Amino acid sequence: MGLAACVSVAVGSSGVSLRQVASVMLGWVPGVRASLGPVPPEVRAILLEYRLPRVALAGVVGLSLSVSGAALQGLLGNPLADPYVVGVSAGAAVGAALAIMAGLQSALGGLGVPAAALVGAVVAMATVMAISRTGGRLPARTFLLAGVVVGSFFWSLVTLLLAVSGRSMQEVMFWLLGSLSGADTARLWMSAPPAVLAVLGLWTLSRDLNLISVGEEPAHHLGVRVETVKNVVVLLASLATASAVAVSGVIGFVGLIVPHMVRMILGPDHRVLIPCAALCGAAFLILADTAARTMLGATELPVGVLTALLGGPFFLYLLRSKGIR
Repeated sequence: MGLAACVSVAVGSSGVSLRQVASVMLGWVPGVRASLGPVPPEVRAILLEYRLPRVALAGVVGLSLSVSGAALQGLLGNPLADPYVVGVSAGAAVGAALAIMAGLQSALGGLGVPAAALVGAVVAMATVMAISRTGGRLPARTFLLAGVVVGSFFWSLVTLLLAVSGRSMQEVMFWLLGSLSGADTARLWMSAPPAVLAVLGLWTLSRDLNLISVGEEPAHHLGVRVETVKNVVVLLASLATASAVAVSGVIGFVGLIVPHMVRMILGPDHRVLIPCAALCGAAFLILADTAARTMLGATELPVGVLTALLGGPFFLYLLRSKGIR
């Protein structure tokens, strides 16, 4: 992940050397700045104000989606589950569309749209959990179906808003495609705490997730408070996903591709899977965003488009290789 971050910070329309990147990032270490030489003020400004916040935000969003996907795949016993199964992306899209149409882009210090998207995502998540809860339990099948139903309803609202959005349609569509072009420290601080909480919380529950993956009945007999663990896992994964979607838009397939690949290579043990999925997810989205903003020259491709182009064939491969029907 560190190598991916260094490469991403150095790559762009303005030429920046790896030496300059190292000097800025490690300048606080005694003797490093003197040994690497001075960095021009304009290069330092590019790195500190634009590229470093964007790379950091890409890492946070990537690890949030991949860790959430890994946890939900294990909890639901479904390799095709991803963080958006709980309907948070659709809810966030409704909130963002309403904020854009209302002209709230500059509200709350530029966080008007992300804040509205976060509220919409939380509303969708709460709705799914309320619908799927039966007799104090959270059945996996009911949870999946509730997520599909609520997500479909909110996406229909997005379609309705697009139909009446007029001149705001292009901005809404760009948000829906997923992009990190608006990265700044405020968005980073908005998304980082839920991401850290999710990684630490889900890693703490990794032993219980291992047992639940085998079966809820065996896990219960081995002392796992199954329903409590399920509720906490869903809550942590949903909040991390909601905060990620709020600051980046809908970036698909990261929560499906990365955890599944890590599981194929390292096995299903969540004690290893969750931290490795976090690192790989961060590196994957950092590299994907680097490609998205440089491969077309002066024109930036929304990173959600690139991840979808990569994720579509992988999804088909998964269906064929696993024989899932």
